[in-house]
Amino acid sequence: MEFDRFTIALLVRRPDAPKFDSKTEDRLQDAHLAHLAQLHEKGPLLAAGPVLSGPEGSIRGLSIFRGSPDELRAYAAADPWVQAGYLEYQFYPWMVPAKTVQFSPSRFPRSSAEAA
Repeated sequence: MEFDRFTIALLVRRPDAPKFDSKTEDRLQDAHLAHLAQLHEKGPLLAAGPVLSGPEGSIRGLSIFRGSPDELRAYAAADPWVQAGYLEYQFYPWMVPAKTVQFSPSRFPRSSAEAA
């Protein structure tokens, strides 16, 4: 049997995450969304979105990437929330039977205002 390989990434709040005021959080979130939109347009990011409930709110988002965890670490390091020391990515290789999961072309929002 053939398999397609992806990488699942969980975006997790760091235990030592700093506190930010709402204006800084809004700026970081918009920069984060723009970063994800750029990765989607370039091709490695296939799907992404918030996780609405996780253990103590620590899991904030889930993404599905094309590529191995090693190939994706530089993209993760460039995420504004990661650079601010608030979130970190956890990567998990994922295999599914070939052609069972398909991603439709879409456009990711580049800001919270655009997402609303």
